[in-house]
Amino acid sequence: MKILIADDHELVRDTICAFLANEPGLRISVAADFDGAAALMTKEGPFDLVLLDYSMPGMDGLGGLEKARKLNFGSPVAILSGTASREVAEEALASGAAGFLPKSLPAKSLIHAVRFMAAGEQYAPVQFMTEKEEKATHPLAEKLTKREMEVLKGLVEGQSNKEIARTLDLQEVTVKLHVKTLCRKLDAKNRTMAAMIAKNAGLF
Repeated sequence: MKILIADDHELVRDTICAFLANEPGLRISVAADFDGAAALMTKEGPFDLVLLDYSMPGMDGLGGLEKARKLNFGSPVAILSGTASREVAEEALASGAAGFLPKSLPAKSLIHAVRFMAAGEQYAPVQFMTEKEEKATHPLAEKLTKREMEVLKGLVEGQSNKEIARTLDLQEVTVKLHVKTLCRKLDAKNRTMAAMIAKNAGLF
């Protein structure tokens, strides 16, 4: 079974090669960028499986995947990445990738994935594809309570205290207190400035 590993990080290439070296019947070729991988596919292909680093030089995101699939005569081509999001993984799979392999994949899972994809199956680690991605919390948002964020949203939308109170089912006097606290926390002189600070910070 012929495998091509293309990654611009030598350590990653060496590590994957080391994982696969003890597997019987595997012949491994390596490349440091997309052009090198393309040359090998043209000269020695098709490979039973090609692993491409998503962000290596010449890859052009998923454009490289499409080119590689043609160069490898339709034989399996998979994406490797240490940084790509689940959305990228889903897009790669939808675009015909044989699989998506996070670089954090344990050795045993990697070997299983390689054989699985070389056999014509599509592979993606269940945990990576199903875990919720944590959204980065804005520093300003961390200063505010959930209720204060709701009141601030009303300010950004240009609502009056009365309208905010009605929307959030609060007393108008409570909303006034929240606005006062918001202005203090955001270092704003008034409600208009608080709304502008929130808007400029991209909170809403």
